[in-house]
Amino acid sequence: MNTHDGRARLKAGDTTGPVITKATTADIRFPTSRFLDGSDAMNPDPDYSAAYVTLSAEGFEGHGLAFTLGRGTDLVVAAIEALLPAVIGRSLDGIENDLAAFWRSMVGDSQYRWLGPEKGIMHLATAAIVNAVWDMLARRAGKPLWLYLADMSPEQVVSAIDFRHIDDALSPSFALELLRNNMAAKPDRIARLKAEGHPAYTTSAGWLGYDDDKIRQLAQQAIAEGWSSIKMKVGSNLQDDVRRCGVLRDVLGPDRLLMIDANQVWGVEQAIDWVTALADFDPYWIEEPISPDDILGHARIRQAVKPIRVATGEHCHNRIMFKQFLQADAIDVVQVDACRLGGVNEVLAVLLLAAAFDKPVCPHAGGVGLCEYVQHISFFDAAAVATGTKGRMIEHAGHLHEHFLDPIRIHKGHYLAPEKPGYSVEMKPASQEKYAFPDGAAWQT
Repeated sequence: MNTHDGRARLKAGDTTGPVITKATTADIRFPTSRFLDGSDAMNPDPDYSAAYVTLSAEGFEGHGLAFTLGRGTDLVVAAIEALLPAVIGRSLDGIENDLAAFWRSMVGDSQYRWLGPEKGIMHLATAAIVNAVWDMLARRAGKPLWLYLADMSPEQVVSAIDFRHIDDALSPSFALELLRNNMAAKPDRIARLKAEGHPAYTTSAGWLGYDDDKIRQLAQQAIAEGWSSIKMKVGSNLQDDVRRCGVLRDVLGPDRLLMIDANQVWGVEQAIDWVTALADFDPYWIEEPISPDDILGHARIRQAVKPIRVATGEHCHNRIMFKQFLQADAIDVVQVDACRLGGVNEVLAVLLLAAAFDKPVCPHAGGVGLCEYVQHISFFDAAAVATGTKGRMIEHAGHLHEHFLDPIRIHKGHYLAPEKPGYSVEMKPASQEKYAFPDGAAWQT
């Protein structure tokens, strides 16, 4: 754990108010590979981890993280530390008064940009810091982040977005129109979300490393708890997948949803053949069938496997890639990730892009803190952005929530609306200490 202190000074364009003067970083890793939790065709033995940052500003704190899979977390922590001078010394008022300029200052360093731009390790680090700032702003306002966003005017939301490189698909004026069209319904939407929660699906029953008996047991348990949609990992062996899909479809019955996720391991032709072989099990979507960068390949697969939907996005590293996926009509489901993109500002851009192309947003979650993060994305989307409710679900995995001070709450296959101020990813101090890598007690065994 490293601490960075900065002399409290106002940077250009900032106003008076609380100033960010301190930051603490940490490399937190959980040994999930020991039980194959999180295992898939691309990542057979992940250790769910977080490059974690805490910002302090005169009585306020903000917490952010970037999700990783073990080795390399230290690189993201180093990138966070490299970017901290861009935020230490900034006032919260100055940031809040020009959120887009703040975001551009985080991604626009003329010497760091060659490491991206706006992708990879530097963008993960950007997300951790940017999300920590939004956490602090929501805490200062006394609101959960989704409601802090929902209470913003359309003009304020649009002013937080960097429209560079996407205005050919989404102009600021059209984004304003989309948000204004939902203004009248927003109070009722918020009331319904608070009363009913948001639909979700679970991945916890279908990790690739689980045997058939464990899949069957976990799926039966999930249905008993009220889940009606379950996702399973595929892509390692076709005959195994046929058998495993049969097990899960037998438990689900004909009416519940089964989603399948290949985690990028196929080529285009292989994906078409493999999904066709699994079509008898009526998968609702195929997720990440090929490289997340292959936009035209996704489009070809989408045409070939209809009516099975194509979903992707957890590895789309910026709003520009999402723009091109949508312009190419290459995906049916937008799976935004809270910290693969550059934090809340860029997530807002993708939510509006998805609405402009009338595609449902089903965020990627499951890793450390991702469920806690993305619930806010979907609740805000449902409150203020989405054109409808059809096909919108939040991913859920039942791992590691006990390490957070404001963990997700699930009831009968729905996320309940977050109520505590902030972005929900503050990790318990005891968990930070135990799972700090490499010196925490969990790593001494």
